[in-house]
Amino acid sequence: MRTLITYFTVFPQRSLYVLIAFLAAGIAEALSLTAILPLLSIAVGDPVDSNIGGFIVQLLNRVDVDPTIGAMLFIILCGIVSKSLILLIANRQIGYTVAHIATVLRLELIEALLASRWQYFLRQPVGALANSIATEASRAANGFEQAAAVLSLSIQVSVYIIISIFVSWQAALITLIVGAIFLSSMYKLIHVTRKAGSKQTLLFHSLLTYLADVLGSVKSLKAMARDKVADSILRSQTTQLEKVTRREVMSREGLTAIQEPVLAALTTGGLYVVLVMWELPLPAVTAMVILFVRILSLSSKMQRRYQNLIAQESAYWSIRNSSELARSSAEIKTGTLHPTLKQGISLQHVNFNYDKKVIFKDLNIEIEVNSFTTIIGESGVGKSTFIDLLCGLVEAKSGDIFIDGISLREINIREWRKLIGYVSQETILLHDTILSNIIVGAPDLTQNDAERALHQAGAWEFIADLPEGVHTIVGERGGLLSGGQRQRIAIARALAHQPKLLLLDEPTSALDIKSEENICRTLQILSETLTIIAVSHQPALANAADYVVRLSNGDAKRSS
Repeated sequence: MRTLITYFTVFPQRSLYVLIAFLAAGIAEALSLTAILPLLSIAVGDPVDSNIGGFIVQLLNRVDVDPTIGAMLFIILCGIVSKSLILLIANRQIGYTVAHIATVLRLELIEALLASRWQYFLRQPVGALANSIATEASRAANGFEQAAAVLSLSIQVSVYIIISIFVSWQAALITLIVGAIFLSSMYKLIHVTRKAGSKQTLLFHSLLTYLADVLGSVKSLKAMARDKVADSILRSQTTQLEKVTRREVMSREGLTAIQEPVLAALTTGGLYVVLVMWELPLPAVTAMVILFVRILSLSSKMQRRYQNLIAQESAYWSIRNSSELARSSAEIKTGTLHPTLKQGISLQHVNFNYDKKVIFKDLNIEIEVNSFTTIIGESGVGKSTFIDLLCGLVEAKSGDIFIDGISLREINIREWRKLIGYVSQETILLHDTILSNIIVGAPDLTQNDAERALHQAGAWEFIADLPEGVHTIVGERGGLLSGGQRQRIAIARALAHQPKLLLLDEPTSALDIKSEENICRTLQILSETLTIIAVSHQPALANAADYVVRLSNGDAKRSS
């Protein structure tokens, strides 16, 4: 019930539209139902002595309409047609709302993740995020559809109960009691569905997380003949998911199978009571049977829809929890000043540590504008962390970083990052064209920007020889290109928006000597108009740089 209420409180306006439509449909159905009893009385020649029947006859007389069989049938037909048209509008609104909810949940999670701190983002499995954005968002949105159906059916049940009270309040009371017993007796199957739905959410999360990791390293696994191990684990997780899905199917179909015979037994029992024990007149009996069957039938449908809602609710709470956790780890942005890079970068008395591991201790470095600096040192001394500090992805525990004499804490961090071109240690390209890999969907970048960047990165020569030029597909992770070609495209991507600072993390680590030399020459040319900082283990980059900074034991030594 908590999920049902939450859907309508989180999306109040759209839920209100649906509620109004369902109420209108319920009123239209009520109009058609109220004509049943006088219709039956007229058909068998009995006097219309019930409250509701007399009310309908009086109403027709006031508008100069004879209460004939034809008039009653016309009222019923109009009520059914009106109800169907209103439900069409309501269900269309539900469909639109389902699509809207899925979009909202996806965008909320994506926005929260991209706004979160880098250290938080690093701890999130890619497969789990993909599962949340794709599978969980769809299941959660489908939950709203089931919630709307529960609301619709509950309104219809209420309408039938109100009408049955006017026919016979005793029979209506018994119907309510029997209906309550009928619904509560099926609770165990609902509980099984809830457990199965929660388990499905966990298994989808685990399966897609592991699958993403396996696909990212499938080449090395195949090379070592260890792909069968991954296959075994994936098969095990998929089999568990199948078992859970079977339990959900069994509980759902079990509910349907049990409801029908129980419904038949209750109907025949109710018929016996009103005919034999209460000896009601035939029109009233017929009307009560119609109402009784309809109430129990709609109640059973409502319970099945509620069961489907319960199966989906864990996905809703899972994606909501992911979004809230990401929002709670949002970057703290306090700076407001507009950045420039005309003088240089200065790190003064910077201290940084990961938990108890000290990375930098009283670090002091000066970096001139339009210079090429290479950061060297043993693994683990903080070379990549140095780059992260400059990007503002992590923050120094004490000390400060100054850009043109202004503390990075006082600068608008997003504006500062717009001045940065960044090339990561792993050159990962999208399975798309060279052009798309450079622009990456930026609305303010054009093909001319991409071509300019490719010329700057020294990549235009090999791209011009390709049959489709910049529209060539690079393959999964850029696998259809050589390492040097991928690296140049990555550099072009970093240069496309014309940054002032170019940061490179191990840009030549996977390249052959010739490709490394070409990249070094390219960086030397770029340093005439750009400030370049490269992290590397390779002596070639150190030899090509204007300055070399060696990191060791939390400190730095600079040389020309």
